[in-house]
Amino acid sequence: MGKTAIILGASGLTGSILLNKLLKDERYKSIKLFSRKKIDGLPSKVIQFTGNLLELENFKADFTGDEVYCCIGTTAKKTPDKTMYKAIDFGIPVAAAKLSKKNGINTFLVVSALGANANSSIFYNKTKGEMEQAVLAEKIEKTHILQPSIIGGDRKETRIGEKIGLVIFKLLQPLFFGKLKKYRLTEADHIAQAMINLANSTSTTQIITSEKIKEIAIN
Repeated sequence: MGKTAIILGASGLTGSILLNKLLKDERYKSIKLFSRKKIDGLPSKVIQFTGNLLELENFKADFTGDEVYCCIGTTAKKTPDKTMYKAIDFGIPVAAAKLSKKNGINTFLVVSALGANANSSIFYNKTKGEMEQAVLAEKIEKTHILQPSIIGGDRKETRIGEKIGLVIFKLLQPLFFGKLKKYRLTEADHIAQAMINLANSTSTTQIITSEKIKEIAIN
């Protein structure tokens, strides 16, 4: 009997790649998507629940499965209001972790960020750090927190300036070695594959830093 995976953030870069990988993975009989808008053209293996994710508790009855993949995240450009930013980047993953605990889901994976630190003076890093602490506080048996550096991949919404910046950053990759290795670009494909590999491993709770993500993805 196959497993059921839950994805939050399936329309984003990492989430969409993750969804495509799980669709091809015979270990999964169904995939539940929780999102603000429906994604068209998906096979019957996918069950979609749409609504306000800031009120995730309303989905409690349907939030059941074997694994939760949380790829939710916004940016300062998309969400300049800090209150709303925190409601998304902190509130949704934490609410998902709480529902997972309540509904007996023992595998929870979430994408955080390199530099996450609840004591940081940088709002972005502080928010991610506080999210990590709150998720870990739920004590879900298998909690995997991934901390990528800048995420690489084909973004549909990327502006020309951002594309140029990514190209330059890629060219500088050979300069990042030793202690700087963790700052190398983290490919979205590697994040998605690492999440799947971790979910199907015997590993218990851990935080995976950027330089380890590719290693887990290709092994």
